[in-house]
Amino acid sequence: TDSAAPSGGQTKPYAAADPPGDALQYSVLLQHLIGDRRQIKELSPGVMGGLPSPQKTEEQKMIERGMESCAFKAALACIGGGAMEPEVTQGIDTNVGFDPKDPMKTPTAREVLRDMGQRGMSYAKNFAIVGAMFSCTECIIESHRGKTDWKNAVYSGCITGGAIGFRAGLKAGVLGCGGFAAFSAAIEYYLR
Repeated sequence: TDSAAPSGGQTKPYAAADPPGDALQYSVLLQHLIGDRRQIKELSPGVMGGLPSPQKTEEQKMIERGMESCAFKAALACIGGGAMEPEVTQGIDTNVGFDPKDPMKTPTAREVLRDMGQRGMSYAKNFAIVGAMFSCTECIIESHRGKTDWKNAVYSGCITGGAIGFRAGLKAGVLGCGGFAAFSAAIEYYLR
C-alpha cells in the first residue's frame, strides 16, 4: 500500500514536507557537501603531501617586497647590463687602438688596453641605461596590467626601443619600437 497514493487510485506529487527516503538522503548529502554544515578544511602543504613550510618573518616579507619592487629590478638590470657589456662588445670591436690620423701605425698593447677601457666604459653605460629602462618599464606595465606574460616584455621593448630611437627622429623611433619589441618577443619565446 502506497502512503502517497490517494484513495481514488490517482497519484499525488510529494509535498516538500514529506520527501521519500532516497530524496531525503540525497538532500542531506547535498547539505553536508555544499551547505552550511560543510566543514572547512585547511589545505596546508603537509595535508596535501608536500613539505610544510615555516611562516615567514616580517624581515623576510620586507626583503621579498623590496626584491619585487620596480626600483630594485631596474637597479639590478642596470648593474647586470653594465657588467655584461665588455663580454659582448669587446670581441667584435675591430677598431680598438686604431689611430685615424695614422692608419698604418700598429698600436702598442698599452694603447689597445687604454682604448678598450674607454670604449668599454661608454658601452657599459649605454647597456646599463637600456637595461634599466627596459626592466623598469616592464615592471610598471606588469604592475598596471596585473598579469605576468610575454606581452609585458613586448610592450616594454617597444617603449624602450622607441625612446632610444626617437632621439634620432620619428622614423627611427618607430623602427626602434618595432625592432626592440620583436627582439623582446623572440627572447620571451625562447626563454618560455
